Amino acid sequence: MNRPPAVRVQLTPVDLIIVVSCAIAAWVLVGPGHWAPGALRAALLFTLMGMGPLVLRTVAASYPGHRWPDIIADWWLLPTAVMTHGWLSPLVDTLNPLLKDAQLVAADQRLFGFQAAVVLARIVPAWLNDVLLVCYYGHFVWALVLGLVLYRRPGGAEYEEFLTALGLLFCLNYAAYALVPAVGPRYFLVDAFDGPLRGTVAPLLDSVMRTPMFSRDCFPSGHTGATLLVLYYAWRYSRRTFWVALLPGLGLIAATLVGRFHYATDLLCSVPLAMVVAGLAMGVSRAGRQREVVKDARSVPVDAIVRP
Repeated sequence: MNRPPAVRVQLTPVDLIIVVSCAIAAWVLVGPGHWAPGALRAALLFTLMGMGPLVLRTVAASYPGHRWPDIIADWWLLPTAVMTHGWLSPLVDTLNPLLKDAQLVAADQRLFGFQAAVVLARIVPAWLNDVLLVCYYGHFVWALVLGLVLYRRPGGAEYEEFLTALGLLFCLNYAAYALVPAVGPRYFLVDAFDGPLRGTVAPLLDSVMRTPMFSRDCFPSGHTGATLLVLYYAWRYSRRTFWVALLPGLGLIAATLVGRFHYATDLLCSVPLAMVVAGLAMGVSRAGRQREVVKDARSVPVDAIVRP
């Protein structure tokens, strides 16, 4: 009796990052963090997001004539990063429920001698607040733009390396939120500001940023880290995208302070984080290419190599 051929499921590096990180989060929430409010619900949601790449790649391998499962899996990081951010509260309650804003304020004072958000609030004009807050909302936009540019290119190696770096960044960034939770200057230093954020649209945009389910997300600055990665990979692989994204990207980074979302230490520490994940992604990409070379070499018949 002939058995049907086994389905060979291939996961990409970012697939593994999503599966492993979501599995760890779910394990923490059903184990030591089961007591935290919303833990079981968050554990279920983390499990569902972590299963996404496994299910989609299996469907793609089972039905090779259909490309949509692979396409959805290739972009699964975006909904994972957006949605899991709102499920971090039970994790933070479990791992480190005490806010670290006082320590971050002290670090800023020791390193710089002032609180950047407070100083900028006194000198940045209202119209510039509007511009910078609009830039701030490009957090996922520029990653999506560069991703689309790289995704359309043949081979997919550049897109995969960029996505691996982003996946590592989000994973480590969210872990840092759980270990060093902080609400930022807009809440912790509210009495140090002369009043609300000035501008025409800035107050509205600021109020929208006060509605997310999870707000202990300061250290390090994910907005800064992701923007640095986008600019780095755009410089390497798409100079046109780099020049288009440069000023809005710099405006986004400035808005993290002007909008009172982050301490200067948050931005400072996002730089080595971005460098580390870019280096790791480059190493993973090179290792993958070397495996492909070895695989191709083994598939060549020996007589074809030694034949004169």
